[in-house]
Amino acid sequence: MDKFQRTRGVLQYLAIVIHRLWNSDNRDLLIMPASLPLDDSQVRNKSIHYLPPGWDAVIEKEIDGDRAAPSRIDGQETRFGSLQAARRVARTLFLGSAASIANQINRGIQLDRILLGTVQPGQSIGIFEDALKRLRDQLHHLYADKNRFWFDTKANLRREMESRQQQINDNEIESLIKKRITSLFGRKQKLAGIHVFTNSVDIPDEYIVGLRLVILPLDAAYNKNNQQKMEKKADSILKYRGGQPRQKQNRLIFLAADSGQAMRLTEHAKIYLAWESIEQDIKQEKLNLDLLQVKNVKEDLKNAEKMLNHLMRETYKWLICPVEEIIQNKPVFNWEVISLSTTTNNFIKTIEDKLEEEEYLISTWSHIHLNTVLNQWYFKEQNTEINALKVWQDSFHYLYLPRLLNDSVFQEAINQGIEQKTFGFATGQKEGQYLGFIFGKKTKIHLDESAILIKADAARQYQEQLKATLSPPKKTIHQVQDEKAEPFSLAPSSAPPAKTHFHANVTLNPISPKMDFSKIVEEVIEQLTKSTDVEVTISLEIDANAKEGFDESLERTLKENCHTLKFNLAEFDL
Repeated sequence: MDKFQRTRGVLQYLAIVIHRLWNSDNRDLLIMPASLPLDDSQVRNKSIHYLPPGWDAVIEKEIDGDRAAPSRIDGQETRFGSLQAARRVARTLFLGSAASIANQINRGIQLDRILLGTVQPGQSIGIFEDALKRLRDQLHHLYADKNRFWFDTKANLRREMESRQQQINDNEIESLIKKRITSLFGRKQKLAGIHVFTNSVDIPDEYIVGLRLVILPLDAAYNKNNQQKMEKKADSILKYRGGQPRQKQNRLIFLAADSGQAMRLTEHAKIYLAWESIEQDIKQEKLNLDLLQVKNVKEDLKNAEKMLNHLMRETYKWLICPVEEIIQNKPVFNWEVISLSTTTNNFIKTIEDKLEEEEYLISTWSHIHLNTVLNQWYFKEQNTEINALKVWQDSFHYLYLPRLLNDSVFQEAINQGIEQKTFGFATGQKEGQYLGFIFGKKTKIHLDESAILIKADAARQYQEQLKATLSPPKKTIHQVQDEKAEPFSLAPSSAPPAKTHFHANVTLNPISPKMDFSKIVEEVIEQLTKSTDVEVTISLEIDANAKEGFDESLERTLKENCHTLKFNLAEFDL
């Protein structure tokens, strides 16, 4: 440092510092750079006497004193304030970097040097590292390059960022958060749709596979002490689709922000947008910055994005499930609130797993639970049957019914119930008789408009009636005797022999053969292959005519595919 007398100057400087520390009853174990009382005018003046102009204002606002930013940071957080962590770090940075800033090739001092000049024995290093990060995010004259930090009289771009931050409007914030929260959701497995800040009219009201997850905006955040805003917004979507009443209410689940984190998320969204706008101006050469400043802008933008994504998970952590509980035989509406883990990597899987864990989404359902629902809501008084499709569709409408993942879950519960004789099933009804009645056998039902579920007692009684009707007549023996002849019997003729061959032919729709063939396999072929003593042969014949002839490309493709699929015959002719 020019004009500074090393020995005499250091002795004079230390004498002033020690005198000030003695008078203030400083209890530090060592006099360290962090102990430097820069809030004292005499010490401050001596510290900047040989420095270029401009340091007095920097010290007053950003390094030491009651009005300085480090004092404010220490006052905002107890773990900093108890050690004066931010203030001590700022003092160390000043003493280590201010004097030689103009002559340094590698600017600033390293983190380990800062900690060496700051931390007293027995104190936690992590607190001072956090304090340095806080200073890095808030001070206008503090610079950083990788692991080196320094103060300068030239302001960094933080003031420019803060100025732009104030100009960002609510629409920009909402658009950013909507985009970012959408990107958090990976591939959905069990949700039919994810609707981020969507108007109720744009959320479909239909029979679907899975549930619809509706993400509520920040102004409808969840607050344990005041849920009015959240409930009002969610209720308007749950009950209405635009101006029309919503029918399939039981397929909606809501995700709400935490009111305590919503403000932080909004502020960090502004910070991100401000840094992003600065980076755009740099690319468009609207700002003239040096290489280090450009590098710092990129780093600040990256850090802002990282914090924004972190706060997204911290903020949107409340699953809101509309339910109706049965109290005194009447459904009573309630909003069930579930907290999500914010530390898992896969956000959508966390939501789906939580819904299944709390049984707000059911992918495996017992026939016993289905029977409970049937007895509670459908098999009442003299009613012993109900349309199966109606039960399935009712689960979309009514909040007191379970939310099943899809109709396969429902059908599997029916299959189990039929086999275990929990209830009966029929494919239809005609003239008081059940068609395709089955009870107590293994089966695989098809759900359609005519399918019927039958109460167990009624199914058992109907089964007994069928047995009585279909049982063969008892053999009777008539004896005719006379004194001379031997007795002989008259018995009914034997039953006709059972048929041993079945043959069937059907024409499929060439536009959608998959669907037709699937039904044939399920309802015909599988019925035959259930028995071990039945030999089944299936052949497929394809006949196609082209008025203008098949082109060479199609002919070649078909031949190759047929060869790969091991067709016995595949030929073209005139």
